[in-house]
Amino acid sequence: MLRLTWVQPEDLIGHELRQAAQDGRAPSAVAARWRAAGGPEAPLRAGASLRPASRYLRLLAGDLLDELADLPSSLADDEPTDLAAIKSLCPDWPSPAGTGAPTPGHGDEGPRRTGRLEAAWLGRAVGCLLGKPVEKLPLDGIRLLARATGNWPLNDYFTARGVPGELAARYPWNRRSAATSLAENIDGMPEDDDLDYPLLNLLLLQRYGRDFTTADVARLWLDELPAGRAFTAERIAYRNLLSGLEPPRTARYRNPFREWIGALIRADVHGWTNPGDPAGAAEQAHRDATLTHTANGVYAAMFAAAVIATAAAGHAADTGGGTGGRDVHACLRAGLAVVPPRSRLARAVRHAVRLAHEHDDFADVVDAIHARHADVHWVHAVPNTALIAAALTHADGDFTGAICRVVSGGLDTDSGGATAGGIAALLAGSPTALPERWTAPLKNRLATSVGTFDGIGFDTLARLTHLEASRP
Repeated sequence: MLRLTWVQPEDLIGHELRQAAQDGRAPSAVAARWRAAGGPEAPLRAGASLRPASRYLRLLAGDLLDELADLPSSLADDEPTDLAAIKSLCPDWPSPAGTGAPTPGHGDEGPRRTGRLEAAWLGRAVGCLLGKPVEKLPLDGIRLLARATGNWPLNDYFTARGVPGELAARYPWNRRSAATSLAENIDGMPEDDDLDYPLLNLLLLQRYGRDFTTADVARLWLDELPAGRAFTAERIAYRNLLSGLEPPRTARYRNPFREWIGALIRADVHGWTNPGDPAGAAEQAHRDATLTHTANGVYAAMFAAAVIATAAAGHAADTGGGTGGRDVHACLRAGLAVVPPRSRLARAVRHAVRLAHEHDDFADVVDAIHARHADVHWVHAVPNTALIAAALTHADGDFTGAICRVVSGGLDTDSGGATAGGIAALLAGSPTALPERWTAPLKNRLATSVGTFDGIGFDTLARLTHLEASRP
């Protein structure tokens, strides 16, 4: 029997009840009605419950989703989605740079910039690949699996070699990823949505330019993104488009995943094509994100885009040494400048950065982040963005340190690894600054079902991205 994931009302209602409590509504009466009717909790790890609900429960779930959407939020004034309202709350909103032209005085000739972009694509892929086999595993499982093979603190790709059978059975690798992402199995970069979305956004810029609209994003998805390759908020928005809804309602209608991590993983290209212009990158990310997300889900994308645009300006590479050093902290501050300061995401990032400065052992930082966000889903943008910021801070921008810290911290491991890896690699400045043990297994080859990109090299992607960054 086919159980369509991420769209059935009975599978969405539990997530919406949690989301409503987090974004300042009062869902207790609705929750009581759902539970009194025998409605199940939200699936913990999967997109659909094991058994289909009765027709009555499905209809009730739909009605309750609509009731929840009408509840007022006590956080609305501090967490708007409209761009003008966001800007009005950000006292340090960056001045617009006007264009994505290279920042003066830093020698950003074409070849250097292309090399930096190649490092960013590679870093994103490596970080994603590191996190793929342990995606969906609990934090204890990640730590035990790494320790069982002498890879703790985490410092290399995961391997199944040497893992005791009982431990492997208790914490099985991600079923879809183990065959292509364990150290003994890597043969090029396998397909992953954390790389598919940057490819889609590269196509977006090629077709519509940097003045694209949210409707252009929707058109591109309908042309190029198979529905089965979209998950959580993206699948809901896709369904809403096919039902005749238009952005930004596509992000709001029966979409309990609107503050999850999906928009964040689409942000890199917006930063790469606006080097030195965090405001322009954040605005570009906002137009993309509002197809599928609201409030903190949008802020996560804007934060990442601004961080990446600041890193892409090239200052870290000019300092030498292959690490981000102090520059990573300036990048994170630039990211916070485009996020409403009283929002849950801004508060979580500030808390995570403070923890990273206070603790020598990153495991202590991770434990504190998990404790603070214990009631939040592991794919939610707030704890994941906080963990990314903490890892980059604690590693002082170092590439290996950043990706290993963020993946060892659990949550959405491949997505966190991808974002942290792309940022740290930008700060490193060139592909040769990344350790070969990370990049060589990728064989300069990316698998994907997006467009005509299957098998493309990261060097070619860098050249294509540079062309879009250079367009007026």
